[in-house]
Amino acid sequence: MTKRITKTTDILKNKKLTKRDRLYIGIDVHKVKHHFAFWLNGRIVKTSVMPADDLAVVEKLHPYKVAIKEIVYEAGPTGFHLARFLRECGFPVEVIAPSEVPESRSSKAKSDRLDCRKLATYSAKGLLKPVSIPTPQQEASRQLSRHRDQLVSKRKRVKQQIKSLLLQNGISEPGGLDTFSKAAIAELRNIRMFDQLKYCFESFIDELEFFNAKIKDLEKRLKQQFKQPEYSKELKLLLSHPGVGVITARQFILEVHDPERFNTGTEIAGYLGLCPKVNQSGQRRKDGNVVMTSKGTLRANLVEASWAWIRKDNCAREVFIRILHNTGNDKKAIVAMARRLAIHLWKMLCSQQYYKKAA
Repeated sequence: MTKRITKTTDILKNKKLTKRDRLYIGIDVHKVKHHFAFWLNGRIVKTSVMPADDLAVVEKLHPYKVAIKEIVYEAGPTGFHLARFLRECGFPVEVIAPSEVPESRSSKAKSDRLDCRKLATYSAKGLLKPVSIPTPQQEASRQLSRHRDQLVSKRKRVKQQIKSLLLQNGISEPGGLDTFSKAAIAELRNIRMFDQLKYCFESFIDELEFFNAKIKDLEKRLKQQFKQPEYSKELKLLLSHPGVGVITARQFILEVHDPERFNTGTEIAGYLGLCPKVNQSGQRRKDGNVVMTSKGTLRANLVEASWAWIRKDNCAREVFIRILHNTGNDKKAIVAMARRLAIHLWKMLCSQQYYKKAA
C-alpha cells in the first residue's frame, strides 16, 4: 500500500523556499521524540515527529534554512543543549518560558502535535517571550548551587523523620537536637531501644551525616568558585547590602547570570517570581499571590534576607511598617520588601556600585 501524502505536506516538500518566505518552526521537545510544526507564509503547512537527536534535527531543518525566521521550543527538563547546537549551526532559535505562552480559555484538548502548532503560530505572530540561554559554563556553575539546595532540602527531611520517629515511639528528644549538634547525634545512637527501631534510627543518622559531609564539600567548591575574578567582585558588591548573606548573594549571581538583559525593576521582579497576580475589572482591583516563577529557594532566601534587612536598616524598617499599615498583612509586606531587595541587588550588579544607604 502506498503512503498517502497530504496536501499540506506537498506544499512544503515541493515548494522552493527563498529569503522572502516566512517560515516559523515550533518544536515540542521530549526525551524520546520531538514534534515539529511548520508555519509558512500565514498558515501551518506541515507537522511531523522524529527521534530526539540533535544532529538529526539539524539535518531535517537544513533544507529550509534560507526561509527560517525563528525556531522555538519551551524550556523544560531537556535543558538548552538543543538550542545551543542549533545556534552553532546558524539557526535562529529561542527557548520560551512555558509560563509566558498564551493560553486559550476555550482550549479543551492537549497533545504534543497541538503544542508544537501553537508554538509555531505564536512565534509567527510575535506573542512569545524568550528566556536567556546560559552558556555551558554558566549552567554548570548554577547547577552546583542548585545541587546544594537539593542536599539541604534532603537533610531537612531526614531531620524531620528522626524527630517524627522519636515522637511516634514516645522517646524524649536529647538536648541539642534543635541544632542537631554532634553531642545530640551521639546521644541518639546510645538510646536503648529494640534492635529493629535502632536500625531505623542509625539509618537516618547515617543519611544525616552523609548529607552534612556532602554539603560541607559543596561549600568548599562554591567558595573556591567565587574566588574567580568574574564572581569575586560581584559577591563583594552584593554583600555590602544590609541583610544579604553569602548564600543569597551567590544564588542571586548564579540564577540571574546576565543582569543587563533586564530593562526595568519590574522585569527582574517578575523573573524571580516576586510580582503579585492582579485581578482588576472596572473599579474593582485585587492583588493575589505572587506569580511562582524562577527558583523557589532563591525567592525564599530573598524573603529571609529582607527580614534581616529591616532589622539592620532603619529606613527599610520604616518602609516595611508603612506597607504593613497599608496591607494589614506582614507576609505581603515582607514579600514587597523582598521585591525591593531584588531590584537593589540587580541595580548594584548593573552599575557595579556598592550599596548606598538612603539619606
